[in-house]
Amino acid sequence: MALFKYKGNRIRASDQHLVYRFCMSALILLFLCIVVLLNLKQIVHTDWENFNLSKMEFSLSSYNFITILIAAGVCALVAFLYVRFCYDSFKKMVHRQKLARMILENKWYEAEQTKQNGFFTDLPSSSKEKIVWFPKIYYQMKDGLLHIQCEISMGKYQEQLLNLEDKLESGLYCEMTDKVLHDGYIEYTLLYDMVANRISIEEVKAEHGGLKLMKNLIWEYDALPHALIAGGTGGGKTYFLLTIIETLLQTNAVLFILDPKNGAKRFYLKRVDIAQSTKFVLEN
Repeated sequence: MALFKYKGNRIRASDQHLVYRFCMSALILLFLCIVVLLNLKQIVHTDWENFNLSKMEFSLSSYNFITILIAAGVCALVAFLYVRFCYDSFKKMVHRQKLARMILENKWYEAEQTKQNGFFTDLPSSSKEKIVWFPKIYYQMKDGLLHIQCEISMGKYQEQLLNLEDKLESGLYCEMTDKVLHDGYIEYTLLYDMVANRISIEEVKAEHGGLKLMKNLIWEYDALPHALIAGGTGGGKTYFLLTIIETLLQTNAVLFILDPKNGAKRFYLKRVDIAQSTKFVLEN
């Protein structure tokens, strides 16, 4: 049922320090484990019942300092390998942290001031902000696409949540592909990591009424036959059109190419069969 559909990770106010908390908790735990393992012999032979810190019975030797340096080096190596080989997981945390900070910095939440009594009764009490309402925003990365769902509760922040396109595209460095208003929430779909998901011209395939344009982006031209290709000079519009033509011709499609502008450069497509393969020669 749609009611129990997984929406993703809910963005909370505490996520504003998500990357820092994850890195510190994981790396400190790893650091302590390595130090304990390398100094296990010394720890085992220590008389903990008669141990007295004031007598400095447990002194740090040069070996202890070396183990600390080794543990720090291993932690740095693990952090590098995590970012290198688990890049998507790391970016998920970065995105969630950015979304939480977006809400907090724009003050799209409700809070109340609570008084806190100090330890000394003669000092004035201080006040602290307590968040009583935080918008329900869910984040999910799936098949190279980001799905961000915002609950629409008809409150005073509804207009901001309905117009997040520019903030999401620039802040998360993604490309907006879809924006759908559902019953009670709005869903933004963004194309994640556009550079890494690019494919070569040879990889562009037309199958089952869809044209594969990126690793995670398929143009279903049977369902949506109309398209507008726009871009600056030298942006690749012509090559993109020729790639579409070549790919569709491989499916034995019948194409009609119209160029009503007399002054524009015309491309004539000729089909040549060589060694049981179809090649396409472009002539000016």
